Amino acid sequence: MFNKNVKYFTTGEFAKICKVNKQTLIYYDQIGLLSPIMKDGKDYRYYSVAQYEFFSVIELLKAVGMSLKDIQKYMAEKSPENFLDLMYQQKEIVAKKRQELEMIESIIDVKIDLTKEALHLDFDSITIEHLPEATLYLSKNIEDSTEEQFTKAVSDFIDELDRSQLDTGYPIGGITRREQILAGNYDNYSYLYIEQPNPREGHPYFEAIEGDFIVGYHVGTSTTLGESYERLFKVMRERGFELGKYVYEEYIYDAVIKNREEDYVTKIMIEIKKGC
Repeated sequence: MFNKNVKYFTTGEFAKICKVNKQTLIYYDQIGLLSPIMKDGKDYRYYSVAQYEFFSVIELLKAVGMSLKDIQKYMAEKSPENFLDLMYQQKEIVAKKRQELEMIESIIDVKIDLTKEALHLDFDSITIEHLPEATLYLSKNIEDSTEEQFTKAVSDFIDELDRSQLDTGYPIGGITRREQILAGNYDNYSYLYIEQPNPREGHPYFEAIEGDFIVGYHVGTSTTLGESYERLFKVMRERGFELGKYVYEEYIYDAVIKNREEDYVTKIMIEIKKGC
């Protein structure tokens, strides 16, 4: 029976209030999640204002990733105590999601800054720069890896960064030892790395030393990498410097920004010291 003192809404009216289509309400009724408060003799469905709060809680729980099946489970055992437990659980989930979103925002900010900076770089230039100390997170040693081993090492390193939430948005680079560079093995990297501007406790880090570097750029595939190194070595010798302990490489432009590998840009940072 209708209560003349209570305002009832048809399925269409209630759907409009809830900002969903009628099929959503019909589906919720079919699975026993939210049924109309009343049906008349012609099988028309009617909802009350009080059911809007019920609907809004369902949408709230869906928004934080709770499945309809789990929502149904709660609805079958609802009580003030169970509702409080549920809200506390969802609050923890929201806090975790907020942390994840803040990390994603930080990564986006880094990529924006790096790309804006790259737009003003002269890729033909070779400069001597004094670089500050930097904290890096390293992969395991990958020197003398086969192609298959190198591919797996890259995959494992990316998985590790994701699992440990160590992706900072900076490019993944490669560190090559002096001995490999002198032997002409420019892509025989010792380690992969990613910069960690705000290192967290509990992780092993590598401190790249503060010092002087010759900085240049390689445009193209790795097959012509040696030519770019020779250009840098020529400037190094002309300025009276010797090769230091490590060389660092990282992409400026890669597949994210350029379609052709021939257009990729690699930044090369050669650690140097004054010659004898």
